[in-house]
Amino acid sequence: MTISLERTEAIASDGIEMAEPTENQRRLDELFEWLETAPEGYRIEIVGGEIFMSPQRNVHWQTIRQILRALEDRFGMDVLVTSDVRVDFPGQENGFCPDVAKFADGAKEDGEGRWHYQDIEFIAEVVSKGTAPNDYGPKKAIYAEAEIPVYVIADPYAGRCRVFTDPQDGDYKGDITVPYGDPIDLTATVVGLTISTAEFPRD
Repeated sequence: MTISLERTEAIASDGIEMAEPTENQRRLDELFEWLETAPEGYRIEIVGGEIFMSPQRNVHWQTIRQILRALEDRFGMDVLVTSDVRVDFPGQENGFCPDVAKFADGAKEDGEGRWHYQDIEFIAEVVSKGTAPNDYGPKKAIYAEAEIPVYVIADPYAGRCRVFTDPQDGDYKGDITVPYGDPIDLTATVVGLTISTAEFPRD
């Protein structure tokens, strides 16, 4: 489900105009606060000023579990990793909740309990029917602009992963496709691990 911010502006932001980055963050704060009334079981993000709500499905969660397990096996149970936690990214009104985000050792939340995108080393997104264009389009571009070193898209509908590495000049120079069943080899990247896709569920 997609909701234009124009439809929620009067309720969520009381007509506040966006100007400085601090206003951008304030508007995102207000929108997320308003969206806390959304039905349970929905993932909510704001991408380029549009609100996206998608239901959490079992295939989605089981894929996330496999990725989280691979990170814990490699880095231990204390690895700095989040799932579906808001992170604000460059650009206007980009409040994302990555399915999996791994942070560098020593990364800390700010005074408002928020993580910084500059500390992220790895992001994985699992495609949902309604959000696939975001994962492959604007979110990929924004992750590249933010210089996220590794971005993986797991697509249970196509039965494959897209692996993006080496962000430069607002784009990823590395782009490979890995079919489900083959390992995702990230040993040459900052995360230095291999993720098995043998048990990734398909839809």
